[in-house]
Amino acid sequence: MKLLSKTLLCAYLLVLLWLTLFKLSFDIYSILLHHQTRSLNLVPFADYSRDGLREMVANLVVFIPFGVLLGVELKQVSFGRKLALVCMFSLAVEAVQFAFSIGVTDISDVIANTSGGLVGLVLYDAAKKLFNNKRLDDLVVVSGMVLLVALVLYRILILQVRY
Repeated sequence: MKLLSKTLLCAYLLVLLWLTLFKLSFDIYSILLHHQTRSLNLVPFADYSRDGLREMVANLVVFIPFGVLLGVELKQVSFGRKLALVCMFSLAVEAVQFAFSIGVTDISDVIANTSGGLVGLVLYDAAKKLFNNKRLDDLVVVSGMVLLVALVLYRILILQVRY
């Protein structure tokens, strides 16, 4: 089960990169070549529109599993260091977006992503108080694998991404 949880974390991070950088598109070459917009926003929550709020909520939600999976994988690491890992990953993604001009680099995304990781870490710690650690980890890994496979199948079979 430990190997499966490590595999899930790696697969989740790859899908998360695919989602955040390429919006689940298979045409990565086209995105890198034709959809170049370099934009940097260092003013937190500057976009108060409905779309801006929707994106912030989506960022928060997609990073919740990161916190949960770090809870499963890094039991000996402090809460603060796990949260720092989430923040560094989010900063790295935003830096890649800026470097390759494949989206808007926004401090609000870093805040929302880190907040999602925080929610995941808190949920995992709260669940540890209610469930046996082994049973909780097994539930997280099996549920995560099912959801990850469902997401990939949904993207391949149903979702049509157009640019």
